Amino acid sequence: MGFAEDRIDPQLRALLPVLPKVDVTDPPAFREAQRAQSAAQAAGAAPLPGVAVEDRTIPAADPGGPSAPDILVRVYTPTGTATGTARERGVLVWFHGGGYVFGDVAGSDRSCAALAVEADCVVVSVEYRLAPENPYPAALEDAYAALVWTAANAAELGGDPARIAIGGVSAGAGLTAALALFVRDKGGPALVLQLLDNPMLDDRVGTASAAAFTDTPLWSGPQARLGWRHYLGALHPDAASADSDGVPPYAAAARATDLAGLPPAYVAANEFDPLRDEGITYALRLLEAGVPVELHHRPGTFHGSNFLPGAEVSERARADMYAALRRSLGRPPGIRS
Repeated sequence: MGFAEDRIDPQLRALLPVLPKVDVTDPPAFREAQRAQSAAQAAGAAPLPGVAVEDRTIPAADPGGPSAPDILVRVYTPTGTATGTARERGVLVWFHGGGYVFGDVAGSDRSCAALAVEADCVVVSVEYRLAPENPYPAALEDAYAALVWTAANAAELGGDPARIAIGGVSAGAGLTAALALFVRDKGGPALVLQLLDNPMLDDRVGTASAAAFTDTPLWSGPQARLGWRHYLGALHPDAASADSDGVPPYAAAARATDLAGLPPAYVAANEFDPLRDEGITYALRLLEAGVPVELHHRPGTFHGSNFLPGAEVSERARADMYAALRRSLGRPPGIRS
């Protein structure tokens, strides 16, 4: 069954006229339009409540590499008293959405501030490189560098290096899943959670939801295909002389054949989202591999609606996400403040 607007949650339906139209045919042009819109909105916005915000510039994974510039991370620290220990909180490394081709940390300010306050954690939001100018593996390299830096500097940030989660939305959630695989296989900081909100996981874009939802709000099957083409570059099956089976799981996590030994997962899938089926399938495969999974699917929702204001179903989605983070990042048993 395809998309029918009258089946969207009524409170979300009321927001449809003001939602942006996403078109990643020309990613740099769309990116600039989005940044201009975000800047205009930020100019009249009130300060972020309940957090201290600091920008840091950190070394790339390969500091000597000619195509690996330093990475901007934005750190959000709750200004209230920590509930984890007397001075340490859990830490969430966060990756914004945008189909691997647009989005930035500034556009995630309010959602990251809310994550920090509601989950009582330090949030490190990462400005990873975007395609098509920087195709895979640039984003993964930046994600891994940011995670390693966060673990090494957690105490300075007021966080506990033993309580680190990674998470993101859309492409950022796909990057999160790929990073979890990379850390398991190559070694890296221990992770207590991978938070996957509407994850973009499968470059094959062959599910029933991807085929059905060609004109859904904020993201559609055709846009997902374009995003993957930009991100994979020469690896994409449509590229000249590309191997259709040559896409590694560190680029598209759904390609992984072995999911055992990964950190616990929180997975959110929305009904009218082309990425719905790949998220649910990945969650089930994690369960089959023995990985603890909390899976949520909400009727009447669409891609990206979990962070939209003014709808009770979105408030519930965020509340569940915050609760999962609090449980995963909370004070370990036996530790007293």
